[in-house]
Amino acid sequence: MSRRTTTLAVAAAATALIVSLAGCASSPAADGGDAGSAENETVRIGVVGKSDPQWPAFVEAAAAEGIDVELVDFGSYEQPNPALTEGELDLNQFQHIVYLAGYNVASGEDLTPIGSTGIYPLGLYSQKVDDVADIEEGEKVAVPDDASNQARALLVLQSAGLIELTSGGTIFSDLSDIDEAKSKVEVIALEAALIPNSLPDVAAAIINNDFVTQAGLKFEDAIAQDDPSDPNALPYVNIFASRAEDKDNETYLKLVEIFQTDEAVQEGLLEASGNTIVPLQTPVADLEESLAKVEEDTAAQG
Repeated sequence: MSRRTTTLAVAAAATALIVSLAGCASSPAADGGDAGSAENETVRIGVVGKSDPQWPAFVEAAAAEGIDVELVDFGSYEQPNPALTEGELDLNQFQHIVYLAGYNVASGEDLTPIGSTGIYPLGLYSQKVDDVADIEEGEKVAVPDDASNQARALLVLQSAGLIELTSGGTIFSDLSDIDEAKSKVEVIALEAALIPNSLPDVAAAIINNDFVTQAGLKFEDAIAQDDPSDPNALPYVNIFASRAEDKDNETYLKLVEIFQTDEAVQEGLLEASGNTIVPLQTPVADLEESLAKVEEDTAAQG
């Protein structure tokens, strides 16, 4: 998930979604239905990449438990959180903790994690070179323009020896932190969804996992990536998110359990990620603690 989303961007995305989704019926949970009963309940979940193989398996597994899941597919990361805030969704699953923290701080909302899915390495890809060492001095490298993915992308580039960050690198690093005199490449920021189509125009690019296949690439084609096993990677764990008042909803928690434990869902998740994702069942308390810390740090950044 994403990221210091600007308030104007959040408001614009929310307005667009209210208009486009206003005609949709809300779920029983959104209308104050019985949160403790899974029977015949329809839960609307916002995702990015509805066609990924884990989702049909998830819908089927949920139905076997008496829960009807309706997946709502979004084309960009900016949309699912405002939709959840406005009650057009019951849950979403597309983002990591850093992205959620950025949204909450920028919008003044309190969306919360109710379960983990896994963590994805973030990769550097190229259609021009097979090795980072072959990227020439002064060439352009693209990174996502959203704050949290941009910071993580810059850390990958620093680890690969392509740039040096004046701060040493944090989850808040941005282009202004690049020490150009000590960096090998010029870094440009583009919308994450547009980077795959822009790959031929740059020497290399950090591409979010959701968009790797759009570039005609495989996950194993990455010429550099970060280490998801690092304990400092917790803020980049992907999550199911709900509104704060729904965090103890038994149906929603059951759906998290199904996602984390159903064999077909997990196989689909691995397939969709090219076997790169590290599935996780991180305690919710740890997710909440991480979110609170990142939100505090994000707010302090202004």
